[in-house]
Amino acid sequence: MQAGYKQFCPVAMAAEVLCTRWTVVLLRELVAGSTRFNDLRRGVPRMSSALLSQRLKDLEAAGIVERRRIEGKQKTHEYHLTDAGKDLRSVVETIGIWGQRWVDSDLSLDNLDPSLLMWDMRRNLNTSPLPKKRSVIEFLYSDLPSSKKRWWLIVEPTGTVDLCSVDPGFDVDLIVETKLRAMTSIWMGLSTVKSEQNNKTLTLDGDRKLASQMQKWLGLSPFAVEQKRV
Repeated sequence: MQAGYKQFCPVAMAAEVLCTRWTVVLLRELVAGSTRFNDLRRGVPRMSSALLSQRLKDLEAAGIVERRRIEGKQKTHEYHLTDAGKDLRSVVETIGIWGQRWVDSDLSLDNLDPSLLMWDMRRNLNTSPLPKKRSVIEFLYSDLPSSKKRWWLIVEPTGTVDLCSVDPGFDVDLIVETKLRAMTSIWMGLSTVKSEQNNKTLTLDGDRKLASQMQKWLGLSPFAVEQKRV
């Protein structure tokens, strides 16, 4: 933890725990339901494994997170919010709402990350409009290098959603060809599928029903409903 503020004020005391680098972003992932170390890493892809491990230890020491051993797997643990950690949900949500309302969208869209975007899309996908069969949706980012260009969302009839960065070998039902900035803008609620199609920054090829319902099944950022005020 960073050096303390040496103040009895509850704000200062809470800041000593929460305001170290990456801590609030890590809490965002825990609040969103990630519990495995690798899943947490996918939610904070630019955070080193060593720092992630240290921050989890810090949160555990502060009584915000508890580490639980997975039954039958001696060396594998999950990280769960304690009651104190769950009480931070509204804090994380309020920070996100403030950022969506007041941070300049151009600044937000300068921080593009395909792995984080696709991970968030997988987590928030709305499976209810999708057919009761396996649906495979390929995202092709035309402006990215070949190693980051192609991603697949695989939606099973049970509602399970998997994300692949390597061709899973299934027939593709819908290909979404777009640019990373355009897809991020849609995800953040700053744009729509239709407007990006009109701007010719997004094209859909494949199952017509899947294509026509993309705005419904996509599932946006939890903060997308907030309107910009800058």
